[in-house]
Amino acid sequence: MGEISSFFLRGLVIGFSIAAPVGPIGILCIRRTLAEGRIAGFVSGLGAASADAIYGCIAGFGLTFISSFLISHQAWLRLIGGAFLCYLGVRTFLARPAKPAASDTEYRLAGNYFSTFALTLTNPLTILSFAVIFAGLGLADTGGNYVTAVILVLGVFCGSALWWLLLSSGVSLFRAKFSTNGLLWVNRCAGALITVFGLFALLSLK
Repeated sequence: MGEISSFFLRGLVIGFSIAAPVGPIGILCIRRTLAEGRIAGFVSGLGAASADAIYGCIAGFGLTFISSFLISHQAWLRLIGGAFLCYLGVRTFLARPAKPAASDTEYRLAGNYFSTFALTLTNPLTILSFAVIFAGLGLADTGGNYVTAVILVLGVFCGSALWWLLLSSGVSLFRAKFSTNGLLWVNRCAGALITVFGLFALLSLK
């Protein structure tokens, strides 16, 4: 039991640490929290946490053939991810603050989840981050113990989800302070930043 708890805590720290740096996903989460509420921001974060868990599986289970495939095709992945970021950035920049209809809520939440899930999966640097951290902590080889690997990946997911919960909850405290005009500027600033991230990804292609 003690060893299982140890692996879960390590996964928790790894997931939290990888999710915490603010990038395009963080900006999307903040913007959606301010525009649509805490649940929308948190669900967006869960999409990224799910993708982190998948990459954690690849690293934790030692699936080197998958990681090699992703890294060897990283140019295409960056192209797809960069183009998607540019699309989201322009769409966010042009978006007008408005309360979504109740019938649209489930559709919007699903879109929030799958957009960040896809964006995180198209970032091949994520798998490299997991591989380096796992190797540094001596976790790259779980000795064929699938239970240990599952506990580790569960910790990664929970750690990443914890960060998104804290971020969306913290940002939601300031939501009431934003007027319609303020939210419009949030959309413009967030859209511009996300577009810059997308352009950077495209320009980094060799």
